[in-house]
Amino acid sequence: MVDFKPDSNHYETLKVSSSASRAEIKQAYRRLVKLFHPDSNQDTANHEQIIRINAAYEVLGDSQSRLNYDQQLRGEELKLNSDRLQRTASAQKHYQTKRKSGKDADEQVEEWLRLVYQPVNRLLCSILNSLEEQIEELAADPFDDELLDEFQEYLQQCKADLKQAQITFRSLPNPPSLARAAAHLYYSLSQVGDGLEELAYFPLNYDERYLHTGQELFRIATRLHCEAQASVE
Repeated sequence: MVDFKPDSNHYETLKVSSSASRAEIKQAYRRLVKLFHPDSNQDTANHEQIIRINAAYEVLGDSQSRLNYDQQLRGEELKLNSDRLQRTASAQKHYQTKRKSGKDADEQVEEWLRLVYQPVNRLLCSILNSLEEQIEELAADPFDDELLDEFQEYLQQCKADLKQAQITFRSLPNPPSLARAAAHLYYSLSQVGDGLEELAYFPLNYDERYLHTGQELFRIATRLHCEAQASVE
């Protein structure tokens, strides 16, 4: 038996083009009926195909029915084209939205690095890298009033820089991709604040334990600061 698949429309059922003449349609109809009718060909007989062929010829063999059918086909084709255009537009919109979201995320990262991370990083470096020199100068004579005054001025400047760094850090939310770096910066600033409080006690009672505790807190802050820098790179 011949392998014959059902067609999607009457023209395809009769194996003719949509511009076929009435005579061509009639000829195709007779040929296919002969091919699938059991009285003419037992090998290719197919009752279901005969039903489809008759239905197709009933429509296409009549001028008015064919005209109505052609209009229906054009309407379906227009709808298919419209649906296809809508799907294409939707896909393009989705792509643009996704691309814009990615671009916005990149811009957010760049903005946070420029307006938050970089200025906070500079302030932290200034505070953390200057302590050892101040401690060495103070060690020359911890009871010298002039050295103590300079040390206290240094602490006041550090506190002012720390306050500026904290304000800057809170000025913008960090991007999700830089959450690790932001966390390290936050804890580094916190350790610096605690260290400055410990160091400020020394001029009040000359207890060197405050100096040692302050230095240790600064070392922790330095480590956290380095981890923040590594997270950004």
